[in-house]
Amino acid sequence: MPETIVITGAGTGIGEACARRLAAEGADLILIGRRQDALQRVAEDTGGLVLAGDAADSATWSRFTAIIRERSGAIDALLACAGGHGLGNATDTSDDSWAAAMRSNLDSAFHSARACLPLLIPRRGSIVLLGSIASLAAGPEVCGYTTAKHALLGLTRSLARDYGPQGVRVNCVCPGWVRTPMADAEMQPLMAHYGDDLDHAYARVTADVPLRRPATAEEIASVCRFLISAEASIITGATLVADGGSSIVDVPTLAYGRMENNA
Repeated sequence: MPETIVITGAGTGIGEACARRLAAEGADLILIGRRQDALQRVAEDTGGLVLAGDAADSATWSRFTAIIRERSGAIDALLACAGGHGLGNATDTSDDSWAAAMRSNLDSAFHSARACLPLLIPRRGSIVLLGSIASLAAGPEVCGYTTAKHALLGLTRSLARDYGPQGVRVNCVCPGWVRTPMADAEMQPLMAHYGDDLDHAYARVTADVPLRRPATAEEIASVCRFLISAEASIITGATLVADGGSSIVDVPTLAYGRMENNA
């Protein structure tokens, strides 16, 4: 019997890459996202079931889980890839912007996990939450995003602690820069300021990353696939950083590296 896997944020970026990777392995996919047209495009290639709606809404999940239960009975994994922005420093962040950052990045993961857990427990399934290096450190002018992504680590650990005795594993993947449509949009200010094209903008933001490049969505999908596989059967409550090494860089010593490179 093929694995039944639920993917939120499945219409684009890392969620789409996960869907394509898992479909190639024969998985039965449930594709969730807010944009019907994007999901339908992925479904045409993967054969997944499209459920369009807001993953941060509990009433929407009540409808989704009823459909999933009738269709599949239970699920083997949830990949919670839905997310969004959270731009601005604290004083520039309005109440609405703060709420939107929490809803898209944290509430969507919580509601997805809470709704899917009763379907995961019978199969001793697993959950992967999509964090970020913003779960580990703060970038400039992204207060809402950073706070929400940090909170995902707490959610990961709480779920792993509470549901491990029932066989459910929960882990968090923290990518650095990944070439996705959302990240492409974040390159636009750099492109405008420096006159860069997209490739040079990515090169600029990864100039101090040990691997000197962003990840592809497919690379992060491979990490997610590993975490829901039998090969990761003892791993739960973990934060798997997939950032090309950016989080290991000692920022105060960057000036010395630049001095050596310019020698």
